Amino acid sequence: MARSANSKLDTFLKRNTSRDLYERIRACEPCVVVSRSVKRVFMHVILSDERVYLSEYNPRALREALSFRDITSIELINDLPDFLSGQDREHSLHIRVVHTAKNAGKKSAKPKGSSQNKPVCPPASTLQGLDLGVRHSLEETSRALLSTPSESSSSRIPPTSSMSDRGLQDEDSSSVTKRRSASCPNQDILGLGLFHPPSPIHFSSTSVAPPTSFTNHQIQGQVAWCRGSSLARLVRRTLAEKVKEEEDEKEEELHLYAVSPTSRIYLHLQSSWNSYIIRSTLMLGPVYRKRCGLSSSSPEKLKYHNISWERTCHLFAQLSGELLQEDISLESLYLLLQELHTATYRNPTIKKLFWRSSDLYPFLVKTLSDSSQATREGIHTEDRLLLCTVVVQILCLMFRETEIELARMSMLTAKQGALTANLLLGLVCDPELQLPDSTNGSQSSYTTLQGLQADFLDATSALLFEVVVLCQEASRTPPLGHFLTVGWVFRILKPHPFLLPFVGYQAQQVVLLLSDEQYPVSPSQAVLLYQRCRVLLACLQHSTFLSKYIRTAFKEEFSYNIKMHKLPQQYPISQPTQLVLSQLLSLILQTP
Repeated sequence: MARSANSKLDTFLKRNTSRDLYERIRACEPCVVVSRSVKRVFMHVILSDERVYLSEYNPRALREALSFRDITSIELINDLPDFLSGQDREHSLHIRVVHTAKNAGKKSAKPKGSSQNKPVCPPASTLQGLDLGVRHSLEETSRALLSTPSESSSSRIPPTSSMSDRGLQDEDSSSVTKRRSASCPNQDILGLGLFHPPSPIHFSSTSVAPPTSFTNHQIQGQVAWCRGSSLARLVRRTLAEKVKEEEDEKEEELHLYAVSPTSRIYLHLQSSWNSYIIRSTLMLGPVYRKRCGLSSSSPEKLKYHNISWERTCHLFAQLSGELLQEDISLESLYLLLQELHTATYRNPTIKKLFWRSSDLYPFLVKTLSDSSQATREGIHTEDRLLLCTVVVQILCLMFRETEIELARMSMLTAKQGALTANLLLGLVCDPELQLPDSTNGSQSSYTTLQGLQADFLDATSALLFEVVVLCQEASRTPPLGHFLTVGWVFRILKPHPFLLPFVGYQAQQVVLLLSDEQYPVSPSQAVLLYQRCRVLLACLQHSTFLSKYIRTAFKEEFSYNIKMHKLPQQYPISQPTQLVLSQLLSLILQTP
């Protein structure tokens, strides 16, 4: 966790939280808190990667204030609170967090046996007004109930042998579990064993098979009738619960008044919320869930690695030593990097160890720089693209959700940011695929390399987004920001010969994704779209050179080809993406 200056709070959190939660605490800061249940109390505000917690200034208990999934906006309010005085009033930072709350202002529900807890079928007018999200949920429920036992248990997480051998893989990740409907917690109901013929059909107690007078068609009809009856009850219950949730939800506000002139609570809140939105969107995709060793799409069920800190440190040191050994073959290097990549997905502790290591970040930057500048002699283009892609993907993971690591800032700013400058220059490349002579005559080789090049360019977009966000946050805190600004990033990149084609490729990908009518946007595509839009917005706001180029080359395409409705509203990242897209369009289309 972020080490608090208050040792008493740190000790309290260690003793009163699980190791899993303690390791995921990202920031702690004392603030005056005002909410529906708290009236101007000086408390510790504690941020994890999923929730905001509160504790007394002399900590006695830890209470959950809200979940990031319920936040609708985080705003800075320009005012001087009248309940503060002197320098506290002048230095105060007023943050308003707007969020939804269930059962707001109501007493707790009665015990389960209470008649008020029984589902009530809503009126027909309410059923007709249901949104598409509810209908989709009911269709999923229907498919789950009507599936066969083999279909309901077909999802499996393949084990990763190298991770398992080393011990960095979660001990529970390889267990085989059945997929279970959210509306049907009893896994047995997903099979047909629970559905029996209705009362008109009676078998003798001594019979071991149905009488011959009943045909298979008749029996299947009775089973289908019973299935439909059970489905109808579940449908009514689901609709009633949905209507009740909408009635109980109410918008509330949490006000935080930071009194420290160097407060970073606003930046931490924004960063934590942004990371949660990205992670929860990616969790909707099965590939990302499998990478994390999960079978559930709910980010609330994300369970991290359960091996001890000491064991993780030992295994990480062992893997690092193997990576840094001299004369390592290209194939061995790639496999070890893949292992580090998978381990980081499943064990966030590795991110902290990565930045506290003095060797790995320089090693990865050098590997990327050497590979991107390598000639075709001695290394095949396909191998180079694979190696560069996994290096960039690892660095993306290491940048994400590690802004509280002081070692990261020290590493990035060492020698006036020489390593970070080399990283930026290694990311930018010519999007036009340059083929070695040996592959010019092979269409299959060209197609393969084209796909690998696209994967690399996607990864570079995501990492450039992380660097831009880092510099934006650093520039807002002058004592910590040093020279890191978004303007510095583009000054480093301006001399690069492929900067304009690289930025043009990013803009073209935004247009292609939002103008294509054939395919829906996947969760990973939605996140990448958001990241690309943020990078393009930074280009327009902080680089006159790039701003002129984007307006000249893409004004017409952004005017006529962007279709905002392609973003699925069920993705948590859709609303932030639409906001960034609106800003992007406004800057591109404005008259010079």
